[in-house]
Order: sequence, then structure tokens, then C-alpha cells
Amino acid sequence: MEKTPVMTNTNQQYDEAVRGCREIFIKKTRDYGTSWRVLRTISIADQLYIKAKRIRTLQQTTEQKVGEDKAGEFRAMVNYGIIGLIQLSLGPSAPEDLDAAEAGNLYDAKMAETRATMLEKNHDYGEAWREMSQESFVDLILMKILRIRQIVANDGKTLISEGIDSNYIDIINYSLFALILVAEGKHTA
Repeated sequence: MEKTPVMTNTNQQYDEAVRGCREIFIKKTRDYGTSWRVLRTISIADQLYIKAKRIRTLQQTTEQKVGEDKAGEFRAMVNYGIIGLIQLSLGPSAPEDLDAAEAGNLYDAKMAETRATMLEKNHDYGEAWREMSQESFVDLILMKILRIRQIVANDGKTLISEGIDSNYIDIINYSLFALILVAEGKHTA
């Protein structure tokens, strides 16, 4: 069965956005090592919150005093989301120091899971994200972060809801969708 041209384009655009994020992740891993291994789930949620809140502030004001643009903040959220997924899978007892190759392999594995989720949801939702505003992406990301914080407050337990990992995956995918729309010129950078 052939894929539609739009979906093929989405896959290519998604992969291109991921490549840019991964390149930053690898370069920062070479610069700083895997210092992020000390971050607990709540700290990762707070880093995501800071990035999303900054984008929201930039959306609401006309003055920007820090050079990093919104696209850079979306890339950072992709990478913090992947870090969150890696942290959940490794657990606190795993070694803090990982070499760049191992960190890259973990990144790729978590991104493959995230991409698989995107493909499934894109199929079912018909790429509705292409019609969403950048403001909606940020609002949904902030909601997912608040959910993570609540799950942490509940000692990681949920009664009926998806877990922390699913929220990270959604944050990553919303951020990648925003980057695709920025690259298309439909959203501001």
C-alpha cells in the first residue's frame, strides 16, 4: 500500500527536525558529558516548563532580550524529553557517565519509540496538527508538564491515565510538529 505524498513529506520533515535536535544533543554531550544523568524527573519537568513558558512569553510580548529563538526552545524541549525517557529507562542506579556513542544510541532508541507513536497518531488523527497554532502546541506542552508534575506528586502512580513516558513522547512530538511548521514558514521562529 502506497503512502500519501503528505505523509511521506511529513516523515521526511520529521526526520530532518530530529536530525537537527540530535546534532545539538551529541555536541552538548561531547561538551558536557552526560551531566544530565543527575536530573530527576521533577527537574526535567522543570526544564521543560522553563522552555515552554519562555515560548509562551515570547508569543505574548513583542520584546525579546535573549538571543535564542522559539525554534531553539522547541529543539531543547525535544532533547529534554528524550533525556526524560532515557532517565526513566535507565533508572537512578545506572552509571552517570555514558560515552557519547552510548548516549547517542539511547537517544536513537527513544526517538524511534517517539516516531512510532507519531506514525500511529498521525494515521488516526489525519495530521490535524498541521492546522494547529503554535500557541496550542505550547499550551498542550504546558499541560503535559503539569501532568508529569502531578504524577511525580502521586509517587509515579496513575489510576487511569497514561504515565510520565507518554507525556514526554507527546511533548517531543508537539515540539517536532512546531519545528516542521516553523520550517514551512507557517509559524514564527
